[in-house]
Amino acid sequence: MQAVLDGARQSGHTVESADLVDVVSGHLRDCRTCRKPSGDCSIEDGYAPLLLERVLPADAIVLATPLYWYGVSGLLKTFLDRIFCFTSDSYPDSHAVLERLAHKRLAVVISAEESYRGATLGVIASLQEMARYLHWDLVGVVDGIANKRGEVSLDPGRPLDAARALGGRLFSARVTDYRLDSERSGAVWEPGA
Repeated sequence: MQAVLDGARQSGHTVESADLVDVVSGHLRDCRTCRKPSGDCSIEDGYAPLLLERVLPADAIVLATPLYWYGVSGLLKTFLDRIFCFTSDSYPDSHAVLERLAHKRLAVVISAEESYRGATLGVIASLQEMARYLHWDLVGVVDGIANKRGEVSLDPGRPLDAARALGGRLFSARVTDYRLDSERSGAVWEPGA
């Protein structure tokens, strides 16, 4: 993740990070039974400020996770699940949240000890579908092979270089997701693009 942020910073973008272990302590519950009378989320941790004050104003999001049981980490899953608390009609400002949540750029960084390409496919597919649902553009995914902190720098696939490059093109990478009725010119790369 730090390499992606470094690449974005080197390209002139302002970046900040959040370690979910410092922010998220409660799991998604049934909002119909646990919401405060005001409609606000009753889970008292740092999630609401993270989402409302840092994620919503951001133009891009970088999600970084180790591969745990062929999925994202529990903290990242909880972070993603709890978006529902703020997009549900029972949240008083849900329409503003939905409006500000849409149309972001997304980069994903995954570390796993397995080099088997299928190991991360479930994570990538899940995050890609989430991105489509939220109207985010999935700019790219970088996999690094490692099992302990810092070991990814030894990966001969050079994932740190790939991550820096991904951060550098976070806002310039072309993202296409054609549908049957999508208008397109018939050329992937227009001259002078």
